[in-house]
Amino acid sequence: MFLVATSIAGPPRPVFAASVALIATLLDGVDGWLARRTKMASAFGARFDVEVDALLILVLAILLWLDGKAGAWVLMSGLLRYAFVASGWIWPWMKGPLAPTLRAKVICVVQLGALMLAMLPSVRPPASGIIAAIGLAALIYSFAVDVGRLWKQT
Repeated sequence: MFLVATSIAGPPRPVFAASVALIATLLDGVDGWLARRTKMASAFGARFDVEVDALLILVLAILLWLDGKAGAWVLMSGLLRYAFVASGWIWPWMKGPLAPTLRAKVICVVQLGALMLAMLPSVRPPASGIIAAIGLAALIYSFAVDVGRLWKQT
């Protein structure tokens, strides 16, 4: 998606990227619902889903930054997941198991929605930056809660 989205110039790029991200997010939700409904959900599928969501957030954050809709700080939205995983290399307790929560799922959707909304051509700075910052704040909160849960398990 990133290569295609960055190769499109002008106003269609944000609309295209936001549209593709919206379709991917909706299909992701349907896929998860179907997997649980048909008892085909797996640990691999759940992990794959988290990693694809993290990659989509990173791509959207990069595009927002490249389009001048938010400062370089927006990249933190896409890098938080990778920093979280990398912290497990330094602190072994960060590798502990985390059960999926509704909070994490909702905040992931909020973050994706915020980035997609901020990307729309009609949303200009500083509004685009504020929207992206709200999504980032929610994501930071979610990661902080998960770090606290892992810390308590030690």
